[in-house]
Amino acid sequence: MFGIFKNKFAATGNSNLEEAVKNGAFLVDVRTPAEVSAGGVKGAVNIPLDQVASQLSKFKNQKSIVVFCRSGNRSAQAKSILEQNGFQNVINGGTWEDVNQVVKNNK
Repeated sequence: MFGIFKNKFAATGNSNLEEAVKNGAFLVDVRTPAEVSAGGVKGAVNIPLDQVASQLSKFKNQKSIVVFCRSGNRSAQAKSILEQNGFQNVINGGTWEDVNQVVKNNK
């Protein structure tokens, strides 16, 4: 059962995520500040899901955007909010651990 959700919310192909990270994507952790304080991705900005719609200016002029969270669910919602507001270059990175691994591998 978990695998179904993992596939639904995970990044659409790891190669897209890796390429975006290599090319300096805007990394956005949509978890709460408390969750981020327990561990996060170096270089990522924390914009909690409930603030994404009110902070759209922070996403403007970004070549590519990678959103991520604890499970991939909130990042899927964040991706949807951004796309509804005209952002075409959004990747759901899935979990922060997945994105963190890609960031570490691309140093």
